[in-house]
Amino acid sequence: MTRVSGTGLWPGSDALEAASVVVGDLVDLPDGVVGLPFVPTLPARGPWGDRVGTAAGVLVELPVELGPHGWKLADRPGSDLGRVQAYAREDLDALAVAAHGYAGPLVLPVLGPLTLAASVYLARGDRVLSDTGAVRELAESFAAGLAERLLALRRAVPGASVQVLLHEPLLAQVLAGVLPTFSGYAALRRVAVPDAAERLAVAVSGARAGGAGVVAVHGGTAWSSLAALRSTGADAFGLAVAGLDEPGWERVAEAVEGGMRLWAEVPSQASSQCAGPDVVGQADVLTRPWSSLGLPAAGLADVVVLAGDPPAQASPDDARAALAGAVRCARLVIERSDA
Repeated sequence: MTRVSGTGLWPGSDALEAASVVVGDLVDLPDGVVGLPFVPTLPARGPWGDRVGTAAGVLVELPVELGPHGWKLADRPGSDLGRVQAYAREDLDALAVAAHGYAGPLVLPVLGPLTLAASVYLARGDRVLSDTGAVRELAESFAAGLAERLLALRRAVPGASVQVLLHEPLLAQVLAGVLPTFSGYAALRRVAVPDAAERLAVAVSGARAGGAGVVAVHGGTAWSSLAALRSTGADAFGLAVAGLDEPGWERVAEAVEGGMRLWAEVPSQASSQCAGPDVVGQADVLTRPWSSLGLPAAGLADVVVLAGDPPAQASPDDARAALAGAVRCARLVIERSDA
């Protein structure tokens, strides 16, 4: 039974409208496809509502504020953190209305601790990632805050079976040591795979403490992130599958055969005036490499199909259409899993 969800980003700034669309469109899907409604992230609300700001607001006893170059750690809570927290409450209130009476899976997508450490600056210095002790402290703070956020989510939607999708789009760069320092004249020291896996494992444990039944870690577009993801204790790994080459798919196969499930972010459907949306081509990006590697077709039933991030100028209607396209893609994937 193939599942379908989204990466979390949603156009617009109306939390209730976004939650109502996401929940409404991912419930009561066609036979064989299970929708995983998710908590929308609304970057149109500004830095207080984007992925970095939302994740920074999860931190416990590590206040943040906006500086000239983005988010940084602060000496004390201020108005920026207050605004982030207000948006988080607004999101939960919207879900409580949109998902009233709902019982089923509900995904919380949130930026993971390593990408957060690469995106937030020390109060007086470079990125948090530049300080090993600060990274450890941030990961522990994030895990504690994630557990609290999940408990609040379960109170808002009592029938929800919560799952977590940790986004780590910068993980491959963190592991490679190619992220620039504040000055831009050098690169931050690489984080070893065991250390990265340990920081991520702390976050996974925090999700479990908050009641998450499933935890997936999305490594972005680079298969090199799989080396760390496989040692985190997560149930699943996510990747954008469109750009994977043969060595990348071989690493995917190793992870699947090792017991992890794949959350496959599929590309947007190509479309033409004559043929309409190319659902077959979208599904082929996933199913053809899967088949060529000799992975069992029945294993496709365990894959979660993810609609990707909407483009910057996308409208809520565009995002809704992309989500509907992902549902059609998932239907085709489940048909091929029976082949």
